[in-house]
Amino acid sequence: MLPSFRPRILDIRHGYGRQRLIDDLGAGTTVAIVALPLAMAFAIASGLPPQAGLWTAIIGCLLVALLGGCDVQIAGPAGAFIVIVYGIVERHGVGGLLISTGLAGVLLIVLGALRLGALVRYVPVSIVIGFTNGIAVLVAVSQIKDALGLPIAKMPGDFFGQMQAIAAHLAQFNPHALGLTAGCVLLLALWPLLLHHRSPMLRMDGITVRTFARLPAPVVALVLLSALAHFMGMPVETIGTRFGGIPEGLPGFVIPPLNWGALGELFAPTLTIAALGAIESLLCARVADQVATDPGHRNHDANQELMAQGVANLVVPFFGGMPVTGTIARTITNLRAGATSPVSGIVHSVVLSLIVLLAAPLALHIPLAVLAGILIHVAWNMGEWSEFARLRQFSNHYRLLMLGTFTLTVVLDLMVAVQVGLVLACVLFVRRMASLFRAEPQAGQAPGQLGWALHGALFFGAADKLDPLMQAIAQAPQGTRVTLDLGSLLNLDTTGVDGLEQLLKAVQQKDGALHIVGAHGQVASLIDRSGLAAKLAAQDAPPPAAPAAA
Repeated sequence: MLPSFRPRILDIRHGYGRQRLIDDLGAGTTVAIVALPLAMAFAIASGLPPQAGLWTAIIGCLLVALLGGCDVQIAGPAGAFIVIVYGIVERHGVGGLLISTGLAGVLLIVLGALRLGALVRYVPVSIVIGFTNGIAVLVAVSQIKDALGLPIAKMPGDFFGQMQAIAAHLAQFNPHALGLTAGCVLLLALWPLLLHHRSPMLRMDGITVRTFARLPAPVVALVLLSALAHFMGMPVETIGTRFGGIPEGLPGFVIPPLNWGALGELFAPTLTIAALGAIESLLCARVADQVATDPGHRNHDANQELMAQGVANLVVPFFGGMPVTGTIARTITNLRAGATSPVSGIVHSVVLSLIVLLAAPLALHIPLAVLAGILIHVAWNMGEWSEFARLRQFSNHYRLLMLGTFTLTVVLDLMVAVQVGLVLACVLFVRRMASLFRAEPQAGQAPGQLGWALHGALFFGAADKLDPLMQAIAQAPQGTRVTLDLGSLLNLDTTGVDGLEQLLKAVQQKDGALHIVGAHGQVASLIDRSGLAAKLAAQDAPPPAAPAAA
């Protein structure tokens, strides 16, 4: 049954008053200011012009706010997509990226319509942490070029290629670019500490240090360091020198060039964008539900959110945009700024579009080294580095999944890492479940009788655990009666049924009988449906009567 398409914004007519509108206006304006430098930085790091990130944030967030299933989700470009987008642009060009993004949008719509939003929860947390930390490393590495001001015309898409290019040009680093990046990272790290500043120093007409500290740190770093570099005439690369600035006016409608021959090559990138978009957006919505303190906040609708994210990814390529997903940092900023409904997301898009249309010429002077510093700070906050220190507290299975996914993400590819991680998780899960199955001999059996109690799950991964039973039956005397107590058997599959039938044949070859007792629930149902119950009953049936003599 397909879910009804009901965006959360339709519910704001119930109890939505003046105070909630004021709260949403303030929150939307705040998060728009925060999104400004991040959207440009994400686009530039992905090999796209800055306006691609800005209009992705504007259009993508607007569509998700209008159609989504979360009250406070702020969507837009995300750091997790940088490596993926850069690789697609390098191999298939911008046209390939637009096609992959649009097809990923269609896939997300289908996932939501088929009520498959809950599948994202089946991805083990060890895999999520592994690829998140891997992406954070790749994002930081991708910014070394601009952070050091290295004269590299085009960075390779793979990790080792990037490291080789950086090493080859390291002697040509620009100390001014390095200083701006270091200053930006330091400012972003120290700025939140001013909120805890209790001294009335720097008071100006009642304005204290803590008042200034409420300004978004990325915006402060962007404005201060850009002004410093401009007025001091630092020889560093800027948005203006690389891209010629940000075009004023609304984005044009673009029809991605469709190359049917390249669709097969875009299949894997499309799956990567869709998978990562689904994981990021639903993880973001779950975090928002956990952080929300408003008693009127409702938990998100995963399927509705997936469909909204799909529509956003389907639409933004026609305006030259990049992949859209929920963004945890901006969503939490929105929530803590007082957002109560999707109206804040609409306000975010409106305010950000006004900033872009009215202040686009000022972006000419933004140094790329400052944007690199912002992204390095984002990468640091993106990673869950403490999980590496906590690895010793977990099992070898957890360590293998997390470290394997992390390594594959950095060295190879995110999609390969997730695929291998999921396969490895399934294999380790099967091994773990198989280890829980056991067959305990029952004591006190009379001569000519054998008995075992089966515990756990008898499935394809544990079928070989019946081999000792087969050996015991083979060594038993003729006429042995065997009893299997399935009272503690929680699950049975067809491979397990086949194993039980093999036991039955082995017993019958000894002219004995097999009795199964205590089966219940799914186990009893499958035994009956498979026909094994009928075979067991036939053992005790009286032999057919001999025909009467004529």
